[in-house]
Amino acid sequence: MKILLTGANGYIGKRLLPVLLESGHQIYCMVRDKARMIVPEYILEQITIVETDLLHPVNIQNVPKDIDVVYYLVHSMASTNKHFDKLEELVARNFVEYIDQTTAKQIIYLGGIYNDSNLSKHLASRLNVETILFTAQKPLTVLRAGIIVGSGSASFETIRDLVEKLPVMITPHWLNTKTQPIAIRNVIDYLKGALLNEKTFNKIFDIGGPEILTYKEMLLQFAEVRGYKRYVITLKFLPVTMSAYWLFVITSTSYYLAKNLVESLRNQIIVKHFGINGIIPTKLLDYKTAVNLAFDKIAQNMVISSWKDALASSQFDTDILKHVEVPIWGCYTDKRKQNFTADINDVLNNIWSIGGEKGWYSANSLWMMRGAIDKVFGGVGIERGRRSPTELYMGDALDFWRVLIADKCKRRLLLYAEMKAPGEAWLEFKIREKENIKTLYLTATFRPRGIAGRLYWYSMLPFHYFIFKSMVQRLTTENIN
Repeated sequence: MKILLTGANGYIGKRLLPVLLESGHQIYCMVRDKARMIVPEYILEQITIVETDLLHPVNIQNVPKDIDVVYYLVHSMASTNKHFDKLEELVARNFVEYIDQTTAKQIIYLGGIYNDSNLSKHLASRLNVETILFTAQKPLTVLRAGIIVGSGSASFETIRDLVEKLPVMITPHWLNTKTQPIAIRNVIDYLKGALLNEKTFNKIFDIGGPEILTYKEMLLQFAEVRGYKRYVITLKFLPVTMSAYWLFVITSTSYYLAKNLVESLRNQIIVKHFGINGIIPTKLLDYKTAVNLAFDKIAQNMVISSWKDALASSQFDTDILKHVEVPIWGCYTDKRKQNFTADINDVLNNIWSIGGEKGWYSANSLWMMRGAIDKVFGGVGIERGRRSPTELYMGDALDFWRVLIADKCKRRLLLYAEMKAPGEAWLEFKIREKENIKTLYLTATFRPRGIAGRLYWYSMLPFHYFIFKSMVQRLTTENIN
């Protein structure tokens, strides 16, 4: 079967892709930037990547027309654009215009459960997209999901941050709103089971787990799974803006995602459109089981995808390739080098494990302080961490950096700063070997904006001296026999 997968480099798309391949389907992955399609080599060899920006009308000559099914998994919940709903509407309309020119026999759309008339902006946008997709001249299957529980999902990581950091949580009274969380593997079961299933054509199904819980109960059960004793206090009067900012400061979420999450707490999300289990039978996992399975994946370093790695989680929702070429003119640089005798692969492994729980090999308290300052001024902070403790790919989030190049063969790692600063910053690690002398090069590049940028650079130089000098030394010696 020929399947077109939109949003293929998103959280759900990366989970669904290997499942579809295992079933023997021919997959076309539609993405805005093919360089962002980071998947294992064995998967890359089995798929066809289609580079298309649905913000513009689709050139039918550059996209597949001979397809059987299309998954529509395009969402912008974490986008920094305040008018993300208008963008989602434009994308949906361009998609419908394109898909009507293909041989597709079915569209499968994953949206959200809508129980109230007064919807949050996020849920209202998804409902609007659903309405637009129904105008296509193709059968549409709509799966409306509740809170998705899985390693790397926005809701899972937000709850994890809250539970693991705060013994006592002061929250809005909306945490008493009821919801029906569903495990990621159950979502994938439904998405796969709907393939050319005529019983699902032109129908809407709510998908949720076997339990109805309040958000407060989800927090407490999550804490129980992790072995923590936590207390949740709900306040009747806690403004959306204050709640969103508090969530933004405490967790790894961006402010815009925090705001959308908080606004969505007002809406009850429980299954009302029944019938999917009679068509696609699957064993639904309860909330605690789903949380345990998520942590099993984390422990095994098998987190396939994370919402943090989407560019929408960035302060700079733009083309990542624009920053790959590090500028020379009008920039300040701080260069360090360290000769070493250790095996190059061991040093590369140290570089590739930098950040996250491992830290930055030097003055971690200062890195944490810089992350805290960034949060105060509305930046991403350092809490995003990293998806994997040992692997890095282009586009990955790495604390308050974004990975631009991660090439072990060429022994080069290039990071672009996403923290708030009066300028742009790059951090590059390279290893060179000449005449049997192995050298690690570290280069910090800063392109200032105005006088503020120049003052910022000079104020940071004393910290750079100690941090980078120690960093190159420890990268070439730590954990190396």
